[in-house]
Amino acid sequence: MPEDRPATSHERRSGRPWDESYQDGPAPWDVGGPQPAIVGLAAEDAFRGTVLDAGCGTGENALHLAERGLSIVGIDVAETAVAQANEKARARGLAAEFAVGDAFRLSSLDRTFDTVLDVGLFHAFDAEERRAYVASLASVTEAGARLHILCFRDTDTAGDSGPHPVSRAELEAPFQRGAGWRLEALRDSRIVARFAPDGLPAWLATFRREPQQS
Repeated sequence: MPEDRPATSHERRSGRPWDESYQDGPAPWDVGGPQPAIVGLAAEDAFRGTVLDAGCGTGENALHLAERGLSIVGIDVAETAVAQANEKARARGLAAEFAVGDAFRLSSLDRTFDTVLDVGLFHAFDAEERRAYVASLASVTEAGARLHILCFRDTDTAGDSGPHPVSRAELEAPFQRGAGWRLEALRDSRIVARFAPDGLPAWLATFRREPQQS
């Protein structure tokens, strides 16, 4: 875990650090393959240039993109997950790069990315953390970069929402008020989990980084 990293709201609520989720077998969200929504997005050629997978877990989404020939970097605060992702990349002969990193301190990567992927990270943050995260994303992207977010969506049906469901207003809030991003596409989707093999309602959102205002 990166030094001096405060516990996130998810860690405080669950009472355990992210890394522990990977130490006793697969994490609840680790289904042993890429999310179907990301497979579909990749088939649409939605990923361009160098890609950052923020909160990559054990790397399945990033490795799917690497199989398609994309240059991919995955970061996660969970050291166990990153170790597993690197082992998968070696075993599959894929040139994907994985490292322990903090989504709130992306500037430490000292590089920029054309596309950012976020599967299941955004919805684990509270409102304050989301604003800090969006500011961190700005440090590694330039005008024209795209951010794809797959996160649990709120519903009107009791019991049909995943953990930490997000409303559309909550999804858009940290990208407003001069944050430098524009919502480009938003669709209903699903997230598959070990506890929900048929998937649970999700947002699949694409934001585009806007030029800085002079």
